[in-house]
Amino acid sequence: MGKAESAGVTRGVVSNIQKTVQAIMQAVEEASAQSNVDVKIVNVGIAGQHIKSLQHRGILTRKELNTEIQQKDIDRLIEDMYKLLMPPGEEIIHVLPQEFTVDNEPGIKDPIGMAGIRLEANFHIISGQVSAVKNILKCVTNADLETQELILEPLASSESVLSEEEKEAGVVLVDIGGGTTDVAIFHEGIIRHTAVIPFGGNSVTEDIREGCSVMRNQAELLKTRFGSALADENKENEIICVPGLRGRDPKEISVKNLAYVIQARMEEIIEHVYYEIKSSGYEKKLIAGVVITGGGAQLKHLPQLVEFVTGLDARIGYPNEHLAKNEVLPKTVYEELKSPMYATGIGLLIKGIQKAEMVAESLTVSSSTSPEKVSSPKEKKAKGMFDWILQSGAKFIKDDITDEDYVR
Repeated sequence: MGKAESAGVTRGVVSNIQKTVQAIMQAVEEASAQSNVDVKIVNVGIAGQHIKSLQHRGILTRKELNTEIQQKDIDRLIEDMYKLLMPPGEEIIHVLPQEFTVDNEPGIKDPIGMAGIRLEANFHIISGQVSAVKNILKCVTNADLETQELILEPLASSESVLSEEEKEAGVVLVDIGGGTTDVAIFHEGIIRHTAVIPFGGNSVTEDIREGCSVMRNQAELLKTRFGSALADENKENEIICVPGLRGRDPKEISVKNLAYVIQARMEEIIEHVYYEIKSSGYEKKLIAGVVITGGGAQLKHLPQLVEFVTGLDARIGYPNEHLAKNEVLPKTVYEELKSPMYATGIGLLIKGIQKAEMVAESLTVSSSTSPEKVSSPKEKKAKGMFDWILQSGAKFIKDDITDEDYVR
């Protein structure tokens, strides 16, 4: 792993291309040095206030009446959704199928293998500003990397911290990052609502900087070491001493006053989240409550504040379910990686592995279904293809694998 300060990104949107490129290169160099892997292809997370979501319904009348519904039918429906007319300057990032209807039979989650002529589906469509998307992709390209997929950050985080049971029961994922707070609502295993709130941990740091009249780096340290989201949980007589500038006297700050500053901003963020929960229409159906993750989730007493504001159960989401246990990873790395801060990064990695598995599977299926190809080199290459993808990090296209590529 590697990390760098995201100096060129403000509230989830690129504000300085050069600084963003430097931060990407620094993080990738660190990760490459640790793992001895030459990183070339990446999955990129996207967030920001420009992200919007909408519901849409798609209909497909099938011509092949004698065959069952296949994945290609669903793919055609999804492709149709990408052709939707969006407002000027916006483009579709994700099309997520929800429930399907086959020949007027509603509520079907997986229609593959069913017989039917008319296939309908409800879709959750996520869109973003073309300029914001292009700026992110330009930064990645300028850092000598290739983007495989652009993924909405709350979707990635949900992969790493939510269990299938929670998604089925109804849950709100709240990912408090540096520049933004991302919200994703799941019910019956299906994503129902997404939103990005333009406040995060950096907003809290700025409030401390102004409220306590300290430097920005000191404000960040105060937040991470002594910060609390509930002022009443702190004692009156606890005092922090902050060094003064260039020979000036040190500044004394009450831990309780620091907590009041943090609580005011965190309450505002949680109120925004609660508004999104209410506007989604699923407020009364969220049995699993709220799961808080991201760097901002490390604040003390945050689950209690979330429970107080929303009235829903809350827990901190750790991405350690998907990490190799201590025997495989060094203990220090394991302890650091299971921090909520890495939820989005680990989620992006899971999404990348899922994509690689799908591509490898489609190669195997396509070669095994046609008998004349059984002895061809492609069929042999499909075996063990997934291992090859992971080892080389190579992006490939189904019809464009040469013997030379495979040997390399």
